[in-house]
Amino acid sequence: MSKYLIENLFGIEGWNIAWYGVIIAMGMVLGVMLAIYRARKQGLKEDLIFDFILLALPIAIICARGYYVIFEWDSYSGDILSIFKIWKGGLAIYGGVIGGLVTAILFCRHHKFPLFRFLDLVVPSLALGQAIGRWGNFVNQEAFGNLVANSSLQFFPYAVYIDALGEWHQATFFYESMWNLCLLITMLIVSRKNPKAGTLTCMYFVIYGLGRFLIEGLRTDSLYIIPGIRVSQVLSLFLICGGILLYIFFVRRNKTKNVYSGRYIR
Repeated sequence: MSKYLIENLFGIEGWNIAWYGVIIAMGMVLGVMLAIYRARKQGLKEDLIFDFILLALPIAIICARGYYVIFEWDSYSGDILSIFKIWKGGLAIYGGVIGGLVTAILFCRHHKFPLFRFLDLVVPSLALGQAIGRWGNFVNQEAFGNLVANSSLQFFPYAVYIDALGEWHQATFFYESMWNLCLLITMLIVSRKNPKAGTLTCMYFVIYGLGRFLIEGLRTDSLYIIPGIRVSQVLSLFLICGGILLYIFFVRRNKTKNVYSGRYIR
């Protein structure tokens, strides 16, 4: 498959629409649609989601780029302007998640919306977007795992053929996509039982963190703090521990009903 859906758009040389961008955009649109659907079921206006996205999207992109650049500084130190060339790749999911979380905290504080209730509303959409977005790695032939030398294991979905290397490698992008899809389904099932606010958020932290920790250990293109210690695995451990502690000390003990009566009520 070509990396580009459309090459030389409007006849302009080099002006292309990449499949990666289309897939990411698709994940975002479907994620927003899911969040709007869930908001309406809770008696909330869709404006709640749109107002948040208008803030969160640019901040998440900046943080995702900043995260990547910090840990790949040697690749950018010689050409500072290349930091802004995000169309050439280099966005880290964890950076985007951190940016989105900070935005959510500030957004909820400003609008006096219960934070845990809001996070529970949007984390299924995050999992959906990540499940879809990982297929962009398939098109770009990146985020793959270790070499698969055993010919009996050289098949998809266990492995993927990397044209540039002429080799089969573990299809770690697919593993994570399916992990996130299972996480999404689990959260939607649990949400039907009206759990305490924050439960879905803790589930996301723990389950996503566990999957990312395991799968990251298989990848060959990880970002490292120091040789042998992957950044994403360290953050995954913090995410898992944070999710467990958050549930024990805040969610399980939370007796409030997270009532909201502001401008976003339908």
